[in-house]
Amino acid sequence: MKTMQTRVFVVHLSTSLASKLFVKVKEAGMMSEGYAWIVTSGVMDLFYSLDSHVVESMQGVLGVKPLIPRSRKLNSLAKRWKRKFLADNPDAFQAELSLYSLWAYDTFWALAIAAERVEARELASSHIINTSIINLKNLFTIEVSQTGPKILEALLRVTFQGFGGKFHLIEGQLEPSSFQILNVVGKGEREVGVWTTSEGILIERNQNETSNKTLTGVIFPGYSTVAPRGWEVPVSGKKLRVGVPVRSGFKEFFEVVKDPETNASTFIGCYKEIFETAMKNLPYAVSFEYDVFQKSDGSSAGSYDDLTRQIYLGNFDAVVGDITITSKRLQYVDFTLPFTAGGVTIIVKRVDFNDKWIFVTPLSRELWLTSIALFLFTGAALWILEHKFNNAYRGLPAQHAGMIFYFPFMSLVFAHSEKIVSNLARLVVVVWMFVVLILTSTFTASLSANLTVRRLSDSGYAEKLRTTDINVGCRNGSFICNLLIELGFHESRIKPCETANLCVKALSKGSKNDGIEALFAVRPYAELFLNIYGDDYTTVGQIFATDGFAFAFPKGSPLVADVSMEIIRLIENGEISKIEKNWKTSGPISDDSDLPRKTQMTLESFSVLFAITGGLTTLCLAIFVTTYLYKNREFVQRIWSSDNTVWSKVVAISKHFDERDPKSFRDRSEEWGNVSPNLRPTSTVVPDDKMDGIISST
Repeated sequence: MKTMQTRVFVVHLSTSLASKLFVKVKEAGMMSEGYAWIVTSGVMDLFYSLDSHVVESMQGVLGVKPLIPRSRKLNSLAKRWKRKFLADNPDAFQAELSLYSLWAYDTFWALAIAAERVEARELASSHIINTSIINLKNLFTIEVSQTGPKILEALLRVTFQGFGGKFHLIEGQLEPSSFQILNVVGKGEREVGVWTTSEGILIERNQNETSNKTLTGVIFPGYSTVAPRGWEVPVSGKKLRVGVPVRSGFKEFFEVVKDPETNASTFIGCYKEIFETAMKNLPYAVSFEYDVFQKSDGSSAGSYDDLTRQIYLGNFDAVVGDITITSKRLQYVDFTLPFTAGGVTIIVKRVDFNDKWIFVTPLSRELWLTSIALFLFTGAALWILEHKFNNAYRGLPAQHAGMIFYFPFMSLVFAHSEKIVSNLARLVVVVWMFVVLILTSTFTASLSANLTVRRLSDSGYAEKLRTTDINVGCRNGSFICNLLIELGFHESRIKPCETANLCVKALSKGSKNDGIEALFAVRPYAELFLNIYGDDYTTVGQIFATDGFAFAFPKGSPLVADVSMEIIRLIENGEISKIEKNWKTSGPISDDSDLPRKTQMTLESFSVLFAITGGLTTLCLAIFVTTYLYKNREFVQRIWSSDNTVWSKVVAISKHFDERDPKSFRDRSEEWGNVSPNLRPTSTVVPDDKMDGIISST
């Protein structure tokens, strides 16, 4: 019994056997703190008859016996009986009325009542000799009453309050009574509670009041007032089977090393050392052995959820490794206090400040192409709107092309000097300057952030990753895979990585090359990862709070509390920090990285602004072209109805469209002041009678 894990024993023996047992129990040292002994009424009913050395060996034992209600009649009977007993037995150690004596007294009293209920004459003539049981060797014969069944029937109906409690037979047995809960302390027993069939355990306060409470004031073996846990690790028992993962991804945490010659496994790692340190500091010895959770071919037998579930299935007695506390795993096991910090962190590539193309990083490729196209479109629109009225937009074809490129791009630095004369062009320029102001300000701010500005933890980065069609990664078998699915990531976009090297390769490829854009990892992994690859990668920040790593044990195991206590001590005295430092698994990491992170504006951010300026410019062009066609409708109609080719018609209308507006230049003659007439702009209007010749020559 001493080698068993159980420390609570229920003794159901006769008084003589129990007295011998408890003497041996004390000799074996099992009446010490941590044990609990409970005896049934077979021992407690005759407790007064035990020898003093037996009582001494039973200190702290709990027992039960039927409750005898106290009354004046019982006290009077006890005094008379004790006086008579001691007179007849002067050498007796003590004299007490036992429960069996009171039950016997009540039984004879009930039999007398039942006999009175049967007529006396029927009793007198009811005795006959039972010849079937006559023994020739016995000189006596047994008389059997034929009214026995009637007496039995009357006895079953007898009910009264006797000295041993209420006398009432149910199916030939006494009605279940209340029980006293007794504690052996000193030379005798004392009541610590009462149990009833209807109300359970009651703590007696006084004669008229009781309350439902847990037993208090109990003295347990070893004179302890603390209730034993009932379960201890035995001094000599089976070894605990400690399950470990076949690989943790980072050998610094936990690694299984196999000898190729002997095939023997050696276990190393930071968390293995923490576990063994905590177990060694327990106040009792615990023997254990590691068992790898793997298949016959050496591969992992399942995820970390499957590993912890093996405790519930009885295959392991504990699990050690990089095991995160989750609600799903708590359904099957109990965890110790975590010995590392928790939290899920996103790891991304660091911005390369030496990249020669870093100046293009503030804007996405789509935004760059759309902006350039809008620049050219605005330049072409201004030329169309101004070339008939503004001399700055006149000249050779090369000058026309130069103005189309020149004005929109010079507006980036607000260095253009050309005047705008038409109202439609002015409207286009006003809106365009507003777009340029927003675009340049955004570019400057984003580039500054990428180069110099520290950004706070971007809690929305995970949402950005979720809404974009890119791949993300996490460790294979980790609970983070399920977490990402719960956050809304499609399962096809989650790429599990087995080791740190594979994570680095996936990040270096990028999402577009079948790699990953970001790596989701628990905080200890992120710290170790940055210690190794911190020059090329950084963190975005914590996006989901979780508990840290802990050791798993079966539900209700006392090792959970004891190991947790040792973990607290190891944290307080800095032992865990020393172990982590030796294995180089910890390092400075914050949710708000001091290093800048890449920011990039997308086309979606400017879609409304670009739509406004593009739509307004298009509207102005439409108004201008419509006005031109309306004013020159006779000319256009005459050209279009001629017999020339379509290309000739388009060229003729284009030449006419490219000519200056004489009215506009005539109204601006004062602007030229004293300029020589030879340098003033002129306008040539082709008469209608000469237009046919132009078309023919064309």
